[in-house]
Amino acid sequence: MAESKKIVIIGSGAAAYTAGIYAARANLEPLIFGGVAMGGQLMITSDVENFPGFPEPVAGPELMERMQKQVQRLGVKIVPEYVTKADLSRRPFYAETSEGTAASAQALIVATGANAKWLDIESEKRLMGHGVSACATCDGFFFKGKEVVVVGGGDTAMEEATFLTNFAAKVTVVHRRDQLRASQIMQDRAKKNPKIAFVWDSGIDEILGAEQVEGVRLKNLKTGAKIELKCGGVFMAIGHQPTVGFLNGQLKLDEAGYIATDDRTRTSVEGVFAAGDVMDHRYRQAITAAGAGCKAAIEAERWLAEQGHG
Repeated sequence: MAESKKIVIIGSGAAAYTAGIYAARANLEPLIFGGVAMGGQLMITSDVENFPGFPEPVAGPELMERMQKQVQRLGVKIVPEYVTKADLSRRPFYAETSEGTAASAQALIVATGANAKWLDIESEKRLMGHGVSACATCDGFFFKGKEVVVVGGGDTAMEEATFLTNFAAKVTVVHRRDQLRASQIMQDRAKKNPKIAFVWDSGIDEILGAEQVEGVRLKNLKTGAKIELKCGGVFMAIGHQPTVGFLNGQLKLDEAGYIATDDRTRTSVEGVFAAGDVMDHRYRQAITAAGAGCKAAIEAERWLAEQGHG
């Protein structure tokens, strides 16, 4: 039998935990379906230096652990299971996990995040957080004076490469094709930057280094020729995939596949709100995700009050 709640939050990153904090403080007794691998993208981030309130760097997993403890201190129930089924066609809404745990809710906050797309090679997984990153804004500061590689050819790759020139001595963009997919203005900006170089028609065959990135082995996809390039960091910029599959098309998405919301985090279904990277492909920062989680909880609280469920 499904547990009946005023509000259910799906996700376990900065957006979901912040939404849980605000919903709990509003006496809404929220339930969080956090998934098995709780903590979101910050779980694969080494040091975080740009989250307010931490004068010293804090490890991403530690930051998420602190958020989780804060949520639990407020009495929020967290179920570490993935939601695989949801019915938004009528209220109360319905959510069910892969383990068969179910809940109904008068309001729903979707904060399931987005996963960076990776090359899926062994050396990438092994060195993740040790020179391999998918967020220049998060980690660029740690590569001062180093040579780094950016993988990709779209707007995200050009933004990452250009941003990294603020810290790195040199940025090499590795792209599978012989021309970029980025908008012309982004291409021009990157090509005019003296710190940015390009390697065309190539992909990463292996990331080199035992405990820290020391270089990459590149393979020319046309000739098969391989070369090694020394570098201290590798940034993946081949896109993100928002976690929306379980919704089965019940919420309107934007052209990039993220949940479409208004400036108050409201989605296309009344009573359903979205926060964090699942609806934000522009900023993708812990602090903006937390802010959106706050907004979503406040909006949900007000909406529930209007419906007589406050």
